[in-house]
Amino acid sequence: MVSNLGDWLHVLALLTLVGLKWHATPWEITTITLCMALPILIGGPFAGYLSDRMNRKNLMIISDLTRVVIVSGLLFSDHLWQVYVILLLKGLMDTLFSPAKSGKIKEVVPTADMGKAVAISSGIEQITKIAGPAVGGLLVALIGIKGCFIVDAASFLLSAILLIGVPKYSILPKLEEVQGAHVETDSPGKESFWKEMGAGIALLSRMPLLGAGLIMLVILMLILTVADSQTITLFREIPGMNEQFLGYCMAASGAGMLISAVISGKLGGKMLTKMGIGASFMGLVYVLAAVSVTVGFQGVTLYMVLISAFFAAGFGAGITAIPYQTMLQERTPVHLTGRVFGAVNSFSSSAVIIGPLFGGILVTAYGPITAFEISGGIMIIFALILLATKHYIERADEHSLSGISLETNSNMS
Repeated sequence: MVSNLGDWLHVLALLTLVGLKWHATPWEITTITLCMALPILIGGPFAGYLSDRMNRKNLMIISDLTRVVIVSGLLFSDHLWQVYVILLLKGLMDTLFSPAKSGKIKEVVPTADMGKAVAISSGIEQITKIAGPAVGGLLVALIGIKGCFIVDAASFLLSAILLIGVPKYSILPKLEEVQGAHVETDSPGKESFWKEMGAGIALLSRMPLLGAGLIMLVILMLILTVADSQTITLFREIPGMNEQFLGYCMAASGAGMLISAVISGKLGGKMLTKMGIGASFMGLVYVLAAVSVTVGFQGVTLYMVLISAFFAAGFGAGITAIPYQTMLQERTPVHLTGRVFGAVNSFSSSAVIIGPLFGGILVTAYGPITAFEISGGIMIIFALILLATKHYIERADEHSLSGISLETNSNMS
């Protein structure tokens, strides 16, 4: 939670520095986003492998301490290329931390409570997303951009200290079978990296519900990164835009995701239904936000419209992503957690790489307003396709689970 708070202070300060102070071009902003995402794409599978082979608590502490040093380097950066290098290094440590955290949750939380644990974890992350940008906007005004970087580095140090109290080893019995999915591990210590990664990908491919959800998640990340990477260029279209307002909008997005995390488990309906509705709602909001900048809204009215749009977009994103993360946790065997989540992170990170490139092309060719309209339209189309085909996917998933159960019973006979 502490390091998440620092991450949002860091993001806001960096966008303020590069977008509003250095007046970076759309392609330079795109490069910043790519530097954040590229390490996840390249290092995701290897980080998952390390997470399954090494002590997860130690990996998280090492990641935090290394990020203290890396983020401190932003204090001495005065050129974009230096920022790019620092973001690449920080991204590598972020990649190491993520699957280790997911695996540690599986080590300390019983399967029956996994849905609640994921909701709580998502809620904590979104609380920091609310507090971080709001506090960051104030800190930028009071102590400057470098002050935010100092707070960010300190947050990683505090996170490492707090992790000392986390159990070093699993407090739960190792489960070989989760919801009918049985995985053979005769000699795990001798398996190659690619063979182990293949086991994680095979689990996803054998469950159509998880596979279809992953496709929707990838599309979500694709469109989301188009918007995220070019939000600053959209805001530059608004006369008199101040630095703090970006923080307020990011806080509104976090508030929407927080509410979705709280109510997601209580909402009826199946996973694909939630994902389709959330994604279509999110796409519609992107279109409306772009239109609001062009219809002549000014002053407080425009600010309220944009804040409301960011809130709604965050809510839609949460309703799309949280149900999938919950089901992924529930269906993934403990010993494959790092590899499965590493594979999922790599797939979604591919979209994170393509998204900013696509956004840079759109903004350069048509401007930020049209880029937002096109992005929202694409999201709506894919969401409607998912809703139209969800019954076929669910039936195929039930058939697949039946086949896995029969195979398991046959192997045990």
